[in-house]
Amino acid sequence: MILNFSKSRCRVFSPRKSKLASTSAARHIDPIKCKEPRMILFDAARAVRENAHAPYSNFKVGAALKTASGNVYVGCNVENVAYPEGTCAEAGAIAAMVAAGETEIAEVAVIADSPKPVTPCGGCRQKLSEFAGGDVVVTMLTTDGLQDVTTVGKLLPGQFDADFMTRT
Repeated sequence: MILNFSKSRCRVFSPRKSKLASTSAARHIDPIKCKEPRMILFDAARAVRENAHAPYSNFKVGAALKTASGNVYVGCNVENVAYPEGTCAEAGAIAAMVAAGETEIAEVAVIADSPKPVTPCGGCRQKLSEFAGGDVVVTMLTTDGLQDVTTVGKLLPGQFDADFMTRT
């Protein structure tokens, strides 16, 4: 699912349906609400969390990424009975973003039903750092409304990056 922020309107698109999506979270969004794009980002993460496939842990996670172009891509966790073969919500959102031809994350939201805001796992921190600068804001939310705000750089100090792959 892709959300697009524009000055004239904000609409939610679903690539599977090639028109406005029919879910309650994927509807035409009032342009007045577009003045608060962070809330739209949070709402997108909250809505996609409901689609998570988590029959083993019952721990549903939703993620939304806003790109430099203003599009928002979402992902949810997809568990597999062979646990290492599952997919994290952040990884799903990144895959949707890249599949759409974008590569620059401007902001991230992650939500779970937990007693405190859940941070991206180590692998997802590395994945986020591939497409986001260290100053990109990451907001971690609970379904009860608690939130913690940090940056990609604070989540992953000493990240492994392309500089390690070159010799001077």
